[in-house]
Amino acid sequence: MATREIISTGNDLAAIAAVDAGCRFFGGYPITPSSEIMHTISDLLPEVGGTCIQMEDEIAGIAAAIGASMSGVRSMTATSGPGVSLKAENLGLAQMAEVPLVLVDVMRGGPSTGLPTRVSQGDVRQAKNPSHGDYRSITLCPGNLAECYTEVVRAFNLADRFMQPVIVLSDETLGHMHGKAMIPTLEEVKAGIKPRKEFTGAPADYRPYGVGPDEPAVLNPMFKGYRYHFTGLHHDAKGFPTEEIETCRKLIQRLEDKVMMHTDELELNEEFMCDDLGADDVLIIAYGSVSLAAKEAIRHLRRDGIKAGLFRPITLWPSPAKRIRHFTDKVKKVLCVELNIRQYTEEVERVSGRLDIQGLYKVNGRAISPYEIVEKVKGM
Repeated sequence: MATREIISTGNDLAAIAAVDAGCRFFGGYPITPSSEIMHTISDLLPEVGGTCIQMEDEIAGIAAAIGASMSGVRSMTATSGPGVSLKAENLGLAQMAEVPLVLVDVMRGGPSTGLPTRVSQGDVRQAKNPSHGDYRSITLCPGNLAECYTEVVRAFNLADRFMQPVIVLSDETLGHMHGKAMIPTLEEVKAGIKPRKEFTGAPADYRPYGVGPDEPAVLNPMFKGYRYHFTGLHHDAKGFPTEEIETCRKLIQRLEDKVMMHTDELELNEEFMCDDLGADDVLIIAYGSVSLAAKEAIRHLRRDGIKAGLFRPITLWPSPAKRIRHFTDKVKKVLCVELNIRQYTEEVERVSGRLDIQGLYKVNGRAISPYEIVEKVKGM
């Protein structure tokens, strides 16, 4: 794979990735620690014929992005946890109407205002179910600077493939980290872009939601002569509201199945020094910026004669259940390391069926150091 070298921050890389991936509209509102994404993309978009608008609040930011996406333009918004709370209703609208959208959430401490300038991974549960109702969220979680770029690119492609919002769950440490990243060339990124599906038949035959039971809607861009109805209500094949029992059931089941029957297209994870793990060794599960500390800890542990490995989910939701279960069945000692209180540990317990999984958690806005992980493992 051809690559290019860039020195930047995670937030700036997310903005660059969006533009490279074909994003031509950004609607948002400043919020620490994600504001730099909007700052950077506001400079980049006009150069390629795109538009960035700072709206009056977080709600208007995502509403504008949804509207732009309905017109066929790749669109993005960015925020932190409190902003996701405000965007929740419109995220539900985008799920129901099946409007593709990328949302970058640079996590900070919470709930409420929390610790605005400090790191946290407190939005993991929120990213799984950011709005009410039945649907399946797609959430990606970069673990280094390069992935702040590649996961945003992947998010746009997945949003168009599954016709729904895709969340990229970054964090304050990654967002403000400054360093070197090796990222794909622009040519490679553009080669991987697949246009949204469009209906090309007679307008009278157009049924945007009249698709297979595990397929996403086919929403033609506005202003091209194809009429249909956008609504947050349960709707029929043309988008018009309905309460017909079987139509409603099939619609909601399809929102589930279009994701869960195609998890092979979504799942992505890293397995670091896991190949030689045996029953008496230690499996560490970590994600996001915490995984960087976990890798350093594993190197120290192995030098001290303790064999440990890292399983890192990159796609958080849907979780890579089969791979998690594979490794938790393999070893007796499992340690989940998170900047929250058990938010992903609960998923590991659910998938593995184990209640003996240990944890190392921190919620004071400070990062977890490799030393803390080493000491925790030695104490196990």
